[in-house]
Amino acid sequence: MDLVIIKYNAGNIQSVLYALERIGVNALVTDDYEKIKSAGKVIFPGVGEASSAMRYLKEHKLDTLIKDLQQPVLGICLGMQLMCAYSEENDTTCLNIFDEHVRKFIPPTGGEQGGAVGGHSHAGEDAVERLKVPQIGWNNIFNLKTDLFKELPVNSYCYFVHGYYAALGEHTIATADYIQPYSAALHKGNFYGVQFHPEKSAKAGEQILKNFLNL
Repeated sequence: MDLVIIKYNAGNIQSVLYALERIGVNALVTDDYEKIKSAGKVIFPGVGEASSAMRYLKEHKLDTLIKDLQQPVLGICLGMQLMCAYSEENDTTCLNIFDEHVRKFIPPTGGEQGGAVGGHSHAGEDAVERLKVPQIGWNNIFNLKTDLFKELPVNSYCYFVHGYYAALGEHTIATADYIQPYSAALHKGNFYGVQFHPEKSAKAGEQILKNFLNL
């Protein structure tokens, strides 16, 4: 199977490559139109800022290419957010694969009831301390759907780094809770997206990557 990682100016590519190597899989990193189009599977990683990433994709005509792909595609973190319709991050129109809006986390203010971390609520100053934006660290995922999460225990912990989120909606296939419940993963047709970093999520992340490769 030919596995391609899309090369662009917001890719967290090296850590994805290392994670794939750990499960015995090699991938080609490329921005070549034909190689991406003909790949058996495509990973669309991302860290950074939405508007500059979208600008790069458009300049290199990768935006139309990604939307037209027919094989399984996995967006990671910013990659997933760019697959949504719109991001509040610098008022960015995205790929509109998922009809979802990406919004900025609004942290709770002092003295208010906090949201949940890892599915557990915390109150007052403790909550404010725990619920800083961006979310950086481990959080559990639940309400798991589709074979992307096959053999993955409910409430498995994954590694998140993000200040923006996609709300729960018709495309949600996994949920996380930080300040409020939100989409930890999305799915539509051949497109999958995860808000967390499977390449940094230990055994759970390895299982998710294996599941994607077996789709």
